[in-house]
Amino acid sequence: MADDGVRVAKLLIIEPHADIRSLLELVVRRLGHEPMVWEGGDPEPLAADAAVIEPGEGAGLALARRLRRLGVPVLFTSIFPPDRETLDLQPSSYLVKPFPLYALENALSAALAPVAAHAAAV
Repeated sequence: MADDGVRVAKLLIIEPHADIRSLLELVVRRLGHEPMVWEGGDPEPLAADAAVIEPGEGAGLALARRLRRLGVPVLFTSIFPPDRETLDLQPSSYLVKPFPLYALENALSAALAPVAAHAAAV
């Protein structure tokens, strides 16, 4: 929990480009949450509240499938428009790069809304 009583969410970032990954981390921190950068391996033990994923990244789509099975909301960011495979995963948002940062902030807030509601009820 943050000092103001708001729960700090853990957001898993799966992005192959270092510059974009750094920007995603910055936005997550600016929103008061904790970024967790995926560096390979199994994301399940990370206990992410949500994930920002580049689905075209080698393992991105496979990891998104696993996270969605666990009920973790995913937000996709890509230079390509969504296709049937990504939309079938019911992402909380799909942002096509380049996108304005406020769109990312809004998408992250929307993805975390159910997490915040659950934390408030507990």
